[in-house]
Amino acid sequence: MADALLRCEPVPAAPAAYSGVTITLAPPMRRWSLRAKSRQALETHLGLSLPRKIGETLGDIACLGPDEWLWRAVDVEPKETGAGLPLSVVDVSERSVGIILEGHAARAMLNAGCPLDLERFAVGRMTRTIYEGVEIILSRESETRWSVDVWRSFAEHLLLSFTTVARNR
Repeated sequence: MADALLRCEPVPAAPAAYSGVTITLAPPMRRWSLRAKSRQALETHLGLSLPRKIGETLGDIACLGPDEWLWRAVDVEPKETGAGLPLSVVDVSERSVGIILEGHAARAMLNAGCPLDLERFAVGRMTRTIYEGVEIILSRESETRWSVDVWRSFAEHLLLSFTTVARNR
């Protein structure tokens, strides 16, 4: 019976355009939480290089903590999970959805609910933060394009917050 259930995205697929910002559901992607005390052991296991500094990204992988990385990709996946090794590769794809904010007003809109100084947030950086009390993973993809990963259970609330700020700018 569970096989017959269809997942509905909590965010509409159609873009919402406001003055200076467009809010869009990000394309589907796979996400893995990577954890290891030894970055080198995880790099060897995956056959990939990992970013060294918190907030830094390298390709599709971001360093979120001293022993934590997030790998987001559309068409790649690890060959093994690392069972029996002192590391973990966990598929968390269904946990989150991505929302894209794009336009010259996107940074100001994000700063309405996020405590970070986004003016100094470099292109290519990714970090865990909050928006109006909701935990998000924020990435700056270009000067005017931002990606926000949010847990599915908070996606509708976050979208309502984004659209309210965008509408009232």
